[in-house]
Amino acid sequence: MKRILCYGDSNTWGYDPVQRDRFDETARWPRVLGQILASGYEVIEEGLGGRTTVWDDPIEGYRNGREYLIPCLESHRPLDLVVLLLGTNDLKKRFSLSAFDIAQGAGVLVRVVQTSQAGRDGAGPQILLLAPPPIAALDEYAEMFEDAAGKSQKLSGHYEQVAKALGCAFLDTSKVIVSSPLDGIHFEKDEHRKLAEAVAAKVKELIG
Repeated sequence: MKRILCYGDSNTWGYDPVQRDRFDETARWPRVLGQILASGYEVIEEGLGGRTTVWDDPIEGYRNGREYLIPCLESHRPLDLVVLLLGTNDLKKRFSLSAFDIAQGAGVLVRVVQTSQAGRDGAGPQILLLAPPPIAALDEYAEMFEDAAGKSQKLSGHYEQVAKALGCAFLDTSKVIVSSPLDGIHFEKDEHRKLAEAVAAKVKELIG
């Protein structure tokens, strides 16, 4: 059984921008990924709304992706692959981060996985780093994500550079999906399936 950990924010948790609730297990992209891969694979969902790459959120709290990643890897070992999809929440005005710094935060998470012993035989699992798609037009989140649009356009390039520097697999999700025009940051149901299909193809390349 090949074990895959999907580690992300509310888009991995499965927030539905239409119903403003959580998608059920037939729609969330990690679950759809499991359906596509079928037997021989176990896909583990680890999504949390508001999760950042490495930054402490002074308002929401307990959202630092690095702090939870370490025990999370230990909880689910042995893992063959870790899929990382974080960075959208780092665009919030309160953090005042550049696209470069957000990508560097994602790189910290890559190194945490690489230096862990959560893979097979005490090695680190393989990693698939996903660059989040650019945010769309914002409504209720406009002030929270003030000045984020331009930065979000630059994330994929910086993420790709980080992946190359650290020697991990990379997927630019902007070539596959778009953020919902309803709230600007979440994925609608059809986008979850498209993402799952793209990730499944990468999984087959990486771990067979």
